[in-house]
Amino acid sequence: MAQGTTLTHLDASGQANMVDVSAKPATDRTAVATGRVVMKPETLAIVRAGDAKKGDVLGTARLAGIMAAKRTHELIPLCHPLLLTKVAVDVVLDESLPGVHVTATVKVSGQTGVEMEALTAVSVACLTVYDMVKAVDRGMRIEAVQLLEKTGGASGTFRAE
Repeated sequence: MAQGTTLTHLDASGQANMVDVSAKPATDRTAVATGRVVMKPETLAIVRAGDAKKGDVLGTARLAGIMAAKRTHELIPLCHPLLLTKVAVDVVLDESLPGVHVTATVKVSGQTGVEMEALTAVSVACLTVYDMVKAVDRGMRIEAVQLLEKTGGASGTFRAE
């Protein structure tokens, strides 16, 4: 975000206000979020084998998550576009669920954090997994989408318990 830019936020009464963030220092900020899709063992076997009718579930979910992080400002009201320096989305099979774990790491050097970008990446990656195999398992559950860690900025470091 360039110096002298403004952010829109809602105050307690619901009114949109512009806030000048030029006084906030640009710092390196990172956010890590996670989530999972729980499915039937048979569905996981299809994903593992690469036999989903729509194609490569894990690769498509990873790409969808990356794309979503970059477009968070178009999806979430009052989020603003950021020049992200890193977006990494890992989509990993987990036999013990059974299902898929998704983790997103997003970085920026700027005046605001990237928690929403990381959470959006995870959410869209999980939704993509669901979409790609819903024909065989409509009972899948998307669970535990949460921020794991955030570093940088005035509020410092946050780590989930």
